[in-house]
Order: sequence, then C-alpha cells, then structure tokens
Amino acid sequence: MAETKYNPYDNMLQVLKVSADKLELHRNDYEPLKFPEREMKVSIPVKMDNGDIQVFEGYRVQHSSTRGPCKGGIRYHPSVDEDDVKALAFAMTLKCAVVDLPYGGAKGAVKVDPAKLSKGELERLTRRYTAMIIPIIGPEKDIPAPDVNTNAEVMGWIMDTYSMLHGYAVPGVVTGKSLDIGGSLGRPEATGRGVSIITTEALNFFNMTGPQRIAVQGMGNVGSNTCKLLYALGHKIVAASDASGGLSDPKGLNIDNIAQYLGQHSQSLAGCKPDGARQISNAELLACDCDVLIPCALEGQLTEDNAEKVRAKLIVEGANGPTKVEADRIFQKRGIAVIPDILANAGGVVVSYFEWVQNIQNLMWDEDQVNSMLSKIMVRSFKQVMEIVTTKSVDFRTAAYMLAVSRLVKAKRVRGIFP
Repeated sequence: MAETKYNPYDNMLQVLKVSADKLELHRNDYEPLKFPEREMKVSIPVKMDNGDIQVFEGYRVQHSSTRGPCKGGIRYHPSVDEDDVKALAFAMTLKCAVVDLPYGGAKGAVKVDPAKLSKGELERLTRRYTAMIIPIIGPEKDIPAPDVNTNAEVMGWIMDTYSMLHGYAVPGVVTGKSLDIGGSLGRPEATGRGVSIITTEALNFFNMTGPQRIAVQGMGNVGSNTCKLLYALGHKIVAASDASGGLSDPKGLNIDNIAQYLGQHSQSLAGCKPDGARQISNAELLACDCDVLIPCALEGQLTEDNAEKVRAKLIVEGANGPTKVEADRIFQKRGIAVIPDILANAGGVVVSYFEWVQNIQNLMWDEDQVNSMLSKIMVRSFKQVMEIVTTKSVDFRTAAYMLAVSRLVKAKRVRGIFP
C-alpha cells in the first residue's frame, strides 16, 4: 500500500479545528479561513546561459486580506508544491494576527534549485516570475519578502521589475531589501532576534534559569542569528546543523568562530571542524541531549518517528511548520512544551512591517528604535498567548491559534461578507 503523502495544509486545518472548538466558534465563523482567497500558478520561461529555454513553475497564494494587505515571503526550492505554499500562506495570516499586525497572509514560491542556476539565470527567473504575479502584488495589496533561498538581492530585482513596469520607484512593494533601496536597519537579524526574545520569555515562564544547553537545526539566516544572539546571552549552543550535516560539543560550540567560518564558506558548515566538536547528522541533532531545541530548517522535521527520541524540555519553532500534528501529540503526552512558529518566528514579519511603514511614509528609523519596537511587540504577544495558556489550560500552539483566530473572526464579523 502506497504511503499517504504528508499534506501541510491538512496539518494547518487540524490545528485550526482544535482552536475553533476551544473558542466555541460556530462553523460559519471560521469556515472562510479554511480556503485561500486567491491562488495563482504561473509558468516561468527562462533563457538559460546556453541558449536553451527552461520553464519553471511558480506560485503566489493569498490566504486572507481580512485584516489588511497580504504579506509573505517567496521561496526558491526544488520540492515546493501548491500545498506547501497554501500552508505557508495560512501560517502567515495567523502569524500576523497573533502579533497584531494590520496584515493578512500570503506566500510565493518557485520550484527550482537556485544552486544550479547562474546569477544571470536567477535574475532572469526572478524578473519573469515578478512580471507573472504583478497583477496581484503591490504596496496596498500584497507585499513579498525573502524566504528560503531568497535574499535582499532577489528582493531588489523584484522591486526594480515592479518599479520599471509602473514607471516610478515603488520601494514598498517588497520588504527585506538592501538598505540602499529602502530596506530597514535590523531586518536581516529580525527573525532570529524574535526567536531569541521568545526563547528568553519561555525560559522565564518555565523557570529555566541560568545558561541553557541549546541545539539549533538550520544555520541559514534564522538559525545563525538565533545562535549568535543566544550565545551572546551566555547560553551554550551544544549542537548546530545545516543541510551538509551538524556539529556537537556538550561543552558548547564557539559560535563566533563558526559564524566566521560560515561567512568564508558560502554559509555552509561542510568542512567545519572546531576543536572538541564531533560531526553529527540532522537526525542526531534533533535527538541530542539539550534543554532547548530550536528547529530553524524546513517543514515537517519533527515527526511521529523521531518525537519519542527528542530529549529537550522546550522546543521553540524557528522554522515554519517544523512539527507534524502526530509529533505535537507525542510532545504533549511527554510534557515537552512547544512554542509555535506563528509566535516564535514572527520577528521577521514584524520588522518587515516596520520597513513597509518607513517606505510608504518616506521615513528612516535607527536600529535601536527598530529593535526596541520589535522586542515590545514580541514580549507583548508572548504574554497574551501565555495568558490563554494559563487561563484556558491549553498548550502554547493551541493558545497562539486561539488568539490569532479570535482576531480574524472579529475582523470578519465587522467587515461582513460581500456582497
């Protein structure tokens, strides 16, 4: 019998149902949330360097605009599909609601391995993809941002393409841009900073005092910045990994040295051999002896097959959707707390919001102001979720969903159904 393919969107719907039941909502209150408002699938023909034409598949899904313009990143990955993008757009709707931003949720993707493209091919791919989705994006409609395998340079190409087709500069069409074209100070570190803030709040909530042993899966933008910030706070990073494998040292890794290595070796841990550290697999990292596990890689990393092996007391989701529903149930039975992605990694979209506000009002804030406002929003949001955890006797994921869904339902009630 063929194995049933994991559907991340079904995963989202299951958690939505649990939260709606806890809120005692009528089906009519949350039924619209089960369906994206708009899904666009596009073909992207690109002239490769050798003269051949290759066609790539792209997506942009707008899940909800009930609370404001849609917001969400664009990822380039060879295994991405429509269900992945739908789930990520749904998560963005919830994420923006849980931190109370005036945004809805969206997500975009191109099915491609960017490592196999030259820089010129990648730019042509990005510009054609932008041209294909241009009818539905814009500063007042849908504002993309970086995600897996995209960065400030890619956002610059999108902004330039959109601007050229409109005849004037439109910096507010994307966030996560370079400072030279309207980016915000503090944006590159924002998601990792948000994860570190929420981790600190969670440690205080669970009375986990003193330096903690922390394992981080994924050393991209989110994971590496999370490591740096928690390391600077005095915690021990006992394990860290990326797609090439991982490193472990019970005495704690020297994150400053590893960050320097990553900067010199295309942001890859391959070949990194610090004194006292041993090489481990990603599977070993998830099961390593630590106090806090922070998955910052791709979706679906924590499953029913490895949940029993996790030894951490606390899991903070730096990645989007790293925990499957079955694993969540196991963690609840084992008493392992999970701080969900829609709260833990919301720092990126918070500072993206700051960038957008600066763009549309022609402002420029300094980094201390950006970080201060980010901390205020993240701490406030944690406390609001924590209050639901304690008063309703639910887990953190259910509490975060309850907070987000209640805000979305209230907004939909006020707006009503058109026509």
